[in-house]
Amino acid sequence: MAVELHAPPEATHSTTLVGTIRGILDDFQNLLQQQFAMVRAEVRADWIRTKTALWPLALGAGLFLVGAPLLCVMLVYLIHSLTSPPGTDPAAIPLWACYGIVGGVLTLVSAALIMAGLQRFQSFNPLPDETARALQENVQWLTKKT
Repeated sequence: MAVELHAPPEATHSTTLVGTIRGILDDFQNLLQQQFAMVRAEVRADWIRTKTALWPLALGAGLFLVGAPLLCVMLVYLIHSLTSPPGTDPAAIPLWACYGIVGGVLTLVSAALIMAGLQRFQSFNPLPDETARALQENVQWLTKKT
């Protein structure tokens, strides 16, 4: 005659409860890992778009930093030219006009580059929207009372 050993009902209940809790914790850990992977992927994609938008802005700012002082120097030469006696400058284009042409072109190009960079920035949102939305749904699901 074979004797069968059965676990007491409390032991079976606690074993299944521990297994259920362990499963919930494993699922929660997997969910967090997936959320972090999603954030990393979204930030990486947004970083590439951000770098693409930063180039025209940086170049435009650099040209502006050169063009604006040239325009200031042009104004100094213009004042000097307007206050000096006629016929003292033998050049076909006065020096102040040369500074004005170079400074004006650089300033206009810098303005165009800055506008292009700003339009690129406005074409996307550098924040991880999809990840934030998914995380919010997960938190709502976890805190939902039944």
